[in-house]
Amino acid sequence: MIDLLRYDFMRIALVLAVLIGLTAPAVGTFIVQRRLALLGDGIGHIALTGIGLGLLTSTSPVLGALVVSVLGAVAIEVLRARSRTGGDVALALLFYGGLAGGVLLTNLRGGGSGLQSYLFGSITSVTVEDLYVVAALAAAVLAIVALFGRELFLLCQDEEVARASGLPARALSLLIAVTAAVTVVIAMRAIGLLLVSALMVVPVAAAQQLTRGFRDTMLTAMGIGVLSAVSGLVGSFEYDLPPGPSIVLLALAVYLLLVLWRTIGDSVIRRDRRSRTLPSSPKEATADAEVRR
Repeated sequence: MIDLLRYDFMRIALVLAVLIGLTAPAVGTFIVQRRLALLGDGIGHIALTGIGLGLLTSTSPVLGALVVSVLGAVAIEVLRARSRTGGDVALALLFYGGLAGGVLLTNLRGGGSGLQSYLFGSITSVTVEDLYVVAALAAAVLAIVALFGRELFLLCQDEEVARASGLPARALSLLIAVTAAVTVVIAMRAIGLLLVSALMVVPVAAAQQLTRGFRDTMLTAMGIGVLSAVSGLVGSFEYDLPPGPSIVLLALAVYLLLVLWRTIGDSVIRRDRRSRTLPSSPKEATADAEVRR
């Protein structure tokens, strides 16, 4: 670990990994609770168009991805709320449109090689300037979660109840979608747009194996996210592996271990309860029968 800190790019990458590990599961908790687990994946494909625009115009691909992702997130909510098209169909329409637009714009520039680092992640290529942008966006996302967490939780639990309580449900829905879009942009340099949704969903699913309360689930998911991001980055450096897949596979490994641990724990509890209800000897069984008579 000490050897990693000798390199400037690894120090930047470690800070970025911590920021991603905190923000992605924090927003993902609301998305999973609202049963929109594929929202991050859809926005990630929409962001490809923004990256293609940035590459085509020789401007910032990150800024292009941010603008297009936010617009796409708003479009998803508008389609979901105002049209007869279901939420999954609205996601699919923008999903394919964003993917096609990104590939087309990138090829108009003269090749798709510049798109690879955004599709699959390249955390070691992040510059100090990129880190400043990501840190500012991460601070904004965490501030939104801290300030509006209770309202967003009520919306995710039951939108009708939230409306009856006087909450601006439509505005809060837009806030969740826009926050998810910003989170996708934060994580795309490290995880890659094709895998970014995994770090928004898998740590939350893992945390649900340990906790029941919404707040506890979010905090545990953030801890799992940081652990997976930092461990995946260190492992990718030590063994010369791509960081994005390493981070996601570690998160999946944590999830599977917790599922196994919970399954074993539940079976032990059931066996213990069953043993308490059964008589320990034939004499006790006869005595129980006499008592019932």
